[in-house]
Amino acid sequence: MDLTIESKAGYVLSNVAEVVEKILTFVPTKSLFHTASVCALWRECARRVLRKQQNVTWISASGSSGGSGHVLPRKLDEEVENVYLLPKTVLIMADVDAFNQQDNHFLKKKVKKSSSSGKTDELRKLFPKGCDILGIAVPGIVLTPMGSHSNPPQEFEEGEAGFAIMFPNIDGINIRSFHFCKRSFSSTSLEEAGLVNNPSLRVVLLFGYEAFKSGAARFLNQIIEPLSKANILLAGGHIESVTSPESECCNPGSYGVVGLALSGSKIQGASVLLEQDVNSEKTAEAAVQRLKSANIPQHNTLGFMFACVGRGRHHYNSKNNVEADAFRKIFPNIPLFGFFGNGEIGCDKIVTEDYILTDAENLQHGYSTVMALVHLG
Repeated sequence: MDLTIESKAGYVLSNVAEVVEKILTFVPTKSLFHTASVCALWRECARRVLRKQQNVTWISASGSSGGSGHVLPRKLDEEVENVYLLPKTVLIMADVDAFNQQDNHFLKKKVKKSSSSGKTDELRKLFPKGCDILGIAVPGIVLTPMGSHSNPPQEFEEGEAGFAIMFPNIDGINIRSFHFCKRSFSSTSLEEAGLVNNPSLRVVLLFGYEAFKSGAARFLNQIIEPLSKANILLAGGHIESVTSPESECCNPGSYGVVGLALSGSKIQGASVLLEQDVNSEKTAEAAVQRLKSANIPQHNTLGFMFACVGRGRHHYNSKNNVEADAFRKIFPNIPLFGFFGNGEIGCDKIVTEDYILTDAENLQHGYSTVMALVHLG
């Protein structure tokens, strides 16, 4: 009897594609590649499963690591191979200590096998070959805990925290990172990054570093100015430093700009600006509520919050998590990510028809928060 059952099960797993494909949807992507080598049927089923896994996912971490390195690198080392998609583009944000600790590198145990201990190389070891990685360090972090889109987002103005948003290869959508410094910037490099002469450009997440150096403001305006004339969502802010992608910077400590360009007709975006006079739970909720008028679908949508380091609990009379809580109240099923930084980039962009952003000077702010939605179709 047992042999008969075993033989029937073997027949099903060798011949019935619908059953095999259903089973493989419960297998993490890394293991899926191993199962694909079993036979031709399993290989085709694995390919179909990979094509269906097009929803964004993330890994996030916070709290003390107990002296064993920063909490985010340790969490990434544990969890990346368990995700159910093949990352094509990864956006990593963490507090500055995640990248500045000299004795606690990303994936420290594996770096010992390599002659290179650079942070970029360490990040690349975590993800598939050819994966486009944008890694930045910021003063504070906003993240949604892992497990569910409806988990309450949390603001970490200090302490260990960070996240990695993993974008798979999504049909009809192109996500590219860019990195400009004085030496690498030109009108040609803007076009190569898809930031100009690109009719399918919909969203640009833009981050400047070393923003207070002489010439940095003028340099940033050279990039923002052409974007201000486009019908796109532009959001971001000023960060501490960049880990990836690399650029031929003029010298250590030089200023520059990094970001992600998201292109594709299925992408939608909207944003609101919470200015200095938004200083209570009621006014924060009212400001975020304006995002509803853009009618952005909640499925496969991410929220981004780029806030000034002067906001948070100090701005809201010692109340914690005010803006993140306001976002969750209005968008309970959209995960929220972002940072507390040194200046904000963005504006109110809540019209879904023809809309031109304001000029470059009005896209840069201080003591504010840019709250944005990005829908990936």
